[in-house]
Amino acid sequence: MKTDPRIDAYIDDKAADFAKPILRHVRSVIHEACPDCEETLKWSMPSFMYKGKILAGIASFKAHASFGFWSGSQVVDTSGKSATAMGQFGRLTSLDDLPDRKTLIDLTRKAMKLIDDGVKPVRNKHEKPPFTVPQDLQAAIDASPAAKATWEAFPPSCKREYVEWVTEAKRDETRTKRLNQTIELLNEGKRRHWKYENC
Repeated sequence: MKTDPRIDAYIDDKAADFAKPILRHVRSVIHEACPDCEETLKWSMPSFMYKGKILAGIASFKAHASFGFWSGSQVVDTSGKSATAMGQFGRLTSLDDLPDRKTLIDLTRKAMKLIDDGVKPVRNKHEKPPFTVPQDLQAAIDASPAAKATWEAFPPSCKREYVEWVTEAKRDETRTKRLNQTIELLNEGKRRHWKYENC
């Protein structure tokens, strides 16, 4: 078993008392089904890797725990309670919320086979509603040729980031400040989150 002491610490120190037996049980089942899996932390949560790919993950929250396969609906029928929590088994509050051990082993092996076969996880695309550029922002962009050229070259996602940033301002002073900063950044040819692009 390739375990990670950080997972022990997560379960022993961070998990709520009700969640500890759930997380320990899932952990042991994953290792039984997939002796070659390796443990690690992804997004600060325990994850199980198989052949360099994420196989599954567990987590503990205040009122529930979660367990899910990275390939999600390709492994488990996700209709029903899974829509209310991370993972495919809904909000776990006791071991009774999980399928029996044999079923979990079978599901884990199914997830492993997807990785073996090179099948990529299916992800649902969350379509964002269309956005409208407010008049004051459009007027400011139109008044600056450099800003307008940058704006027109941007894909919709970059434009949306600026629109949301300006329109989410609660006070008029904040909105004006953000509007001015937007034009400055556009004049420099920069996206809203340009600082993080080369990280």
